[in-house]
Amino acid sequence: MSPANAAKKPAQSDWHRADIIAALHKAGWSIVQLSVHHGVARTTLNKALHRPYPKAEAIIAKTIGLRAHDIWPSRYDEHGQPNRPRGRKPLRGNVTALSVAPARGPRNVSGKGRS
Repeated sequence: MSPANAAKKPAQSDWHRADIIAALHKAGWSIVQLSVHHGVARTTLNKALHRPYPKAEAIIAKTIGLRAHDIWPSRYDEHGQPNRPRGRKPLRGNVTALSVAPARGPRNVSGKGRS
């Protein structure tokens, strides 16, 4: 068999959002109930259904009884580590911290207008 005809390992795909929600419901939870139970905003766990969010992914996976990289294999490497950089996104272009304009003076933090 030539390499071009060799059987390829099927690519793992992430679970569909509906499948994740169904698994949570089978475990007796909704996204909102789980968010409130873990003390995060009501919409926080829902974000993991749409984009990478390690904390939310871990909470959902633990509730279902799996590991996060079993549910979202595209978001993790073969060792189960997130395959995305951590921290803030870099600034666009050649902007450095020194080129940012300083504040214009004291701010009114009392909540009242100037007098």
